[in-house]
Amino acid sequence: MITIMGATGHTGRAIAEILLGQGEKIRVLSRADDHLRPLTERGAEPAVGDASDRAYLVKAFRGADAVYALIPPNMTAPDFRVYQDKIGESAASALAESGVRHVVFLSSIGADLPEGTGPIVGLHRQEERLKKVSGLNVLALRPAYFFENHFATLGLIKAQGIDGGALAPDLAFPQIATQDIARVAAEALRQRDFKGFTVRELLGPRDLTMLEATKILGQTIGKPDLPYVQFPYADFAQSLEQMGLSASLARDYSEMVRGFNEGRVKPTQPRGERTTTPTRFEDFVGELATAYRGM
Repeated sequence: MITIMGATGHTGRAIAEILLGQGEKIRVLSRADDHLRPLTERGAEPAVGDASDRAYLVKAFRGADAVYALIPPNMTAPDFRVYQDKIGESAASALAESGVRHVVFLSSIGADLPEGTGPIVGLHRQEERLKKVSGLNVLALRPAYFFENHFATLGLIKAQGIDGGALAPDLAFPQIATQDIARVAAEALRQRDFKGFTVRELLGPRDLTMLEATKILGQTIGKPDLPYVQFPYADFAQSLEQMGLSASLARDYSEMVRGFNEGRVKPTQPRGERTTTPTRFEDFVGELATAYRGM
């Protein structure tokens, strides 16, 4: 049995689908039963509840050979750090009580740092909690910036004819498809060949600038001259609030982007076979184009 937190999210759902396709027995976690239906119809065991409920997680983890763990997003949390700590403490305590021995934890590049990285700070804290769980073998996956983050600017492109954000336009940094993260996680959950606390960074196929990503996207949607505009951090945070994020999370994201721009959020492992994943932005951009045309 493999238990999957966040089974309706980008990585969790993909992991569940991969494992079901391989004939694995899985238990899928979510706050809502109807969101799990596509997976339960294929044979997954549902476990519906709130990840901040320690008793719920103990029950969901118990009997599992491995757990895929994460801190589910909560875009409206009044204090995002408090929310992260609450979920993290609940999960770590439940893992200790349930007797699980192998955990794949979704972290992020930058989680080596205790401060100055926005929401990644909460992932650093969770890594530290997991290190303290006696007898627990942890693989902390630290992926790069998700290709899927580009979905957030499609509305801006549609409305104003520009792509934009607070990231520096010519900063080359690693970006990755979440499907590639899912493949690595699914394999690790099946093999369970990691011991102690292990970190594996996942860096996509190559470093990419926002200018390059915007050019590729623009060409794909029929806007070859689509510009990328860098926004001041304060304006960026304000735009996130207007999109529905809490002020706390908007500030955190602004701090995270500053961390990228100033070179704090960066890989600590060299690019190589274990850190490089295959899906190129050129392979992924069709999904963005489809969403854009459907707007």
